[in-house]
Amino acid sequence: MTKRDVVQRVFEGKRPPYVPWNLSFTHEARRKLVEYAGTEDLEPLLQNHLLVLGSDMGFFEDIGGGCVRDVFGVTWDRSVDKDIGVVKGCVLPEPTLRGYRFPNPVDARFFQGSRERIARHGDRFRVFSIGFSLYERAWTLRGMENLMLDFIEHPDFVEELLNAIADYNIAQMREALKYEIDAIHFGDDWGQQRGLQMGPATWRRFILPVLRRMYSVARQAGKFVSIHSCGDVDELFDDLVDAGLNCFNPFQPEVMDVESLLRRYRGRLAFYGGLSTQRTLPYGTPGDVRAETQRLLRLGADGGYIFAPAHSVEGDVPLENMLAFIEALKKQRGFAPS
Repeated sequence: MTKRDVVQRVFEGKRPPYVPWNLSFTHEARRKLVEYAGTEDLEPLLQNHLLVLGSDMGFFEDIGGGCVRDVFGVTWDRSVDKDIGVVKGCVLPEPTLRGYRFPNPVDARFFQGSRERIARHGDRFRVFSIGFSLYERAWTLRGMENLMLDFIEHPDFVEELLNAIADYNIAQMREALKYEIDAIHFGDDWGQQRGLQMGPATWRRFILPVLRRMYSVARQAGKFVSIHSCGDVDELFDDLVDAGLNCFNPFQPEVMDVESLLRRYRGRLAFYGGLSTQRTLPYGTPGDVRAETQRLLRLGADGGYIFAPAHSVEGDVPLENMLAFIEALKKQRGFAPS
């Protein structure tokens, strides 16, 4: 059974031969692993199960002063946060799309090298990723405070903006579906440490209908759907399952009861994440990390679970802690390195 087969069993709600995993790292954390391994190619060490295609957040132009600009025209200050950054300015200062042109959703750069990577990593589960896929793209364009007010004062504009973003995503999805992919993955943070940023009523009114439209494109094509949304959002899981979601990430233990949710939704919704990046990884010992990893693997043994840290591993995590969970994963019975 290939890694692709193992992940597919998880997405289908079936029991896998072992718990699959996918590991990601910020620039600083990855540098520690590169120095340890003596190579930029970390796949022999990591043995990841997902092949992530697309360009997730898009493409960025260096404009100096520690800032970059994305294809939507949004400026990001990366002088401190080197991985994502902080939005500067406002592309849509008024609640209107008049005069604004969306970038090309089928820019060849989103798909460049996809067939070659699929051929090279054919044993892995293929996921086409779209970052900042709806609400996040809206607020990066409009500004967070402006968008929150727009939900109340300019609801028609919000619906127009969200559906225009969805149109862009769907055009990109339809092009991605020409490749041998298995799933579409959306990134869109809705949560805080407690509850939703915009509240459940607003989410259900404005965001859920658009999610249904986007998810249906993938599901009608016979593909799976996954979402990344940080924070306390488990009150939305039933809505998301009904909309067509197959897998939820990042499954943060700081804000969710990982054990009870796994049991409650097994067979209906898979989870991907679960290892604390706020507590265990930066502050625990290698023994703590190993023990928590093994606990999560036991919980996920019956299916519905892909192991990962709850977010990309940060630079404050000791190398020894990274190696502890990597080694524990590869020691699972039934796993054979590729």
